[in-house]
Amino acid sequence: MFEEKSYIEHTNWYNKHFPTEESKITYFQKFKSTEQNTINNWLQKILFSCIDPLLTIPGLSWLTVGDAYGLDAHYIQKHSSGHTIHASDLNSDFLQVANKEGFVSSFSAENAEKLSFENNTFDYVLCKESYHHFPRPYMAVYEMLRVAKKGVVIIEPQDPITKMPLLLFVTNILAAIGDNLVGKVWKNRFSYEPVGNFVYKVSEREFEKLAAGIYLPFVAFKRINPNFYFTGAETAIATNGNPQFKKIKFRKKVFDTLVKLGIICSQALGTIIYKEMPSAEEISQLEASGFYTVKIPANPYL
Repeated sequence: MFEEKSYIEHTNWYNKHFPTEESKITYFQKFKSTEQNTINNWLQKILFSCIDPLLTIPGLSWLTVGDAYGLDAHYIQKHSSGHTIHASDLNSDFLQVANKEGFVSSFSAENAEKLSFENNTFDYVLCKESYHHFPRPYMAVYEMLRVAKKGVVIIEPQDPITKMPLLLFVTNILAAIGDNLVGKVWKNRFSYEPVGNFVYKVSEREFEKLAAGIYLPFVAFKRINPNFYFTGAETAIATNGNPQFKKIKFRKKVFDTLVKLGIICSQALGTIIYKEMPSAEEISQLEASGFYTVKIPANPYL
């Protein structure tokens, strides 16, 4: 089965690149100092801004999915009000290193399509920058919703087509002429990673439909532009004295402005799919932090 091959390749990827525990520990050290003022940490904070409103709620429990190095679990641990966190990834070798280093306290190896936990085990499940790796992402999101009590947070690259009518119009015209022509213009229409998976980008409309289809009450979206990573960002300092950082900040400001004007869509999308209706105060906090919220109408036939 193609999905089994994909998961095997993903599982083996870490050991191909870091075959010994020493090599894993050496690589892990690049990410361990999450409080250092590096460009990589600055970019990560943009992504984590999608969960910051939830971290102010005391006493929540979390599962992180696809959290290879434990960065997501560690962020929640450092910035929340007494939350409990269990980190997971398809391959837990790096999480074992993170645990030994005191970076994460609880972890396990988990396949996102068949999580080992009971229904409603965690308040929230976080899947950050991993959804696009899954061979069958919808199976994974249903599993994440199964083990979540309150909701699931997915932070992923956004599919630009549904948010850019002009781009959709152009691709439709090209498709009418010939499918090969679309492929020449739309280079990443079918994009695959070396480990074998299709790169699955998300959209607001898909998650709205998913929520409506299974009778969920509420979704929230945050449009962000964090895709400015480069090799060496883990050690490059995020200060205005660094020309690389100044250039990234300027580019991000341009992207943010174009997104606000509706000219382009954001590079990435932070989505919260709620299983239960959040309070008015929680909704206000989301909107104050830049979320666009959608109340899903009740199904009149159920």
